[in-house]
Amino acid sequence: MEPSTDELLREFPGLFRAYKDGRVERLLGTETTPPGTDPTTAVQSKDVTINPQTTVAVRLYLPPTASSSSQKLPILFYIHGGAFCVCTPFNPAYHDHLNAVCAAANVLVASVHYRLAPEHPLPAAYHDTWEALLWVASHAAGAGPEPWLNAHADPGKLFLAGDSAGGNIAHSVAMRGSAEGFGGLNLEGMVLLHPFFGNDKKDELVEFLYPTYEGTSNTMIHAPLDPKLSDLACPRLLMFLSENDFLRDRGLSYYEALKKSGWKGEVEMVEFEGEDHVFHILHPSKQNSLDLVQQFVAFLNQIRSRC
Repeated sequence: MEPSTDELLREFPGLFRAYKDGRVERLLGTETTPPGTDPTTAVQSKDVTINPQTTVAVRLYLPPTASSSSQKLPILFYIHGGAFCVCTPFNPAYHDHLNAVCAAANVLVASVHYRLAPEHPLPAAYHDTWEALLWVASHAAGAGPEPWLNAHADPGKLFLAGDSAGGNIAHSVAMRGSAEGFGGLNLEGMVLLHPFFGNDKKDELVEFLYPTYEGTSNTMIHAPLDPKLSDLACPRLLMFLSENDFLRDRGLSYYEALKKSGWKGEVEMVEFEGEDHVFHILHPSKQNSLDLVQQFVAFLNQIRSRC
């Protein structure tokens, strides 16, 4: 007898159900919104496929100043969160957030669409994100396949950013770039928003999403334990934490490990009292959310003023 298509393999409440026939039913982050011109900020956006075989892509954002200025813009390379298994850059909440950041900071944004686990087990998301960064870097000399990047991107001013699992991937990309180079891009800073890092407790979700996961020796998941943490080639880092976030202590452990590692850069931590995980994405109109975006933008502009 053929197995039922409804035979459940594993469920992680609030995230997804995986069935024995390979089907995955996502319970969060499935809404999408198309690119275009944002009526509030006048930011333009469009989607570009990087790898048709894997569906790796980016949603690009261009601030309104780009149409009237020949000045090159810093690149904000953004990696969305979602526990490695839900959400996309096309989610309305992420789209609105990056429209706001793009306009306020006057940067060109590349928001990465990476493959999700469990259909594409980790570390696929890390490899996809690295591929996307190298694709952005292929425009460093102004001769890449994407006109917006050729015309407007400043390869000398790269910023990485990500929230939750995306913050974890951002750190991993920064470490890989520190070892291999950034393909002609110059990393000026990184922003981690409520980042996920592993701790010493068993994590059934990570184990399910990452079949070859080795435990605490895996420095992608357990960045604070990386013996090469001091090699991070990023001069400045801003981290946002929230008092009631279930990942707060993990972000704090990363912050403390980085400071103790011998790393030569500068790290700043901002914590919001009474707030929860990625509150700025879920509740963008709150005053604390507006304050977070303002501090995000101020950090980017402060670095730019030093260049």
